[in-house]
Amino acid sequence: MYYTAEVNNMCPVAKGAYHGPAPIPEEGQWVQAKEIKDISGFTHGIGWCAPQQGACKLTLNVKEGIIEEALVETIGCSGMTHSAAMASEILIGKTLLEALNTDLVCDAINTAMRELFLQIVYGRTQSAFSEGGLLVGASLEDLGKGLRSQVGTMFATKEKGPRYLEMTEGYCTRIALNKDDEIIGYEFVSLGKMMDFIKGGMDANDALEKAKGHYGQFDNAAKYIDPRHE
Repeated sequence: MYYTAEVNNMCPVAKGAYHGPAPIPEEGQWVQAKEIKDISGFTHGIGWCAPQQGACKLTLNVKEGIIEEALVETIGCSGMTHSAAMASEILIGKTLLEALNTDLVCDAINTAMRELFLQIVYGRTQSAFSEGGLLVGASLEDLGKGLRSQVGTMFATKEKGPRYLEMTEGYCTRIALNKDDEIIGYEFVSLGKMMDFIKGGMDANDALEKAKGHYGQFDNAAKYIDPRHE
């Protein structure tokens, strides 16, 4: 290591007591994190690309500095789905620092990785006070039984009003209106359930009907409309 002449000519002064970094909460313990292997935690974060045409929700489960689990969810850009596929292969098995400095294909995923890194190294994870943290595979619980992302898709115009296209319950097939043409409920198809029925050997039309449900005052509507065609 090289020093300037000014530093070389200085007289040495002893450093006082060293108490290490402030402890951060990690999986039910207070940890003085000095190396990447000292970091553990489960958390989520959101990222976006520069043109802001798409977003990524990234979920990581880090154990002793290693990414053991990754859930990559994207919305708004068709290319991001392929980026998510590649990122899911890239992330697992890397250290937190490696992942931060790896091209995760899509800027939205890279930004999400940055946001997660900040949460994790500052002790702001969702598992900060959970003894032992969360089991690897815990992110799947966020997807529900059908293992589908929680998506809400709505479209509206001043001229024709709102259209419910997809709710967390599923793909919206009909909107229920009252006599004043106000929305009072909707019908949906749980696509995860429908596919499970079909894979189990059920006829597709029967599976479609069995996977349907509705919400609100659907049965008492004055009329029903198809949100995609009416």
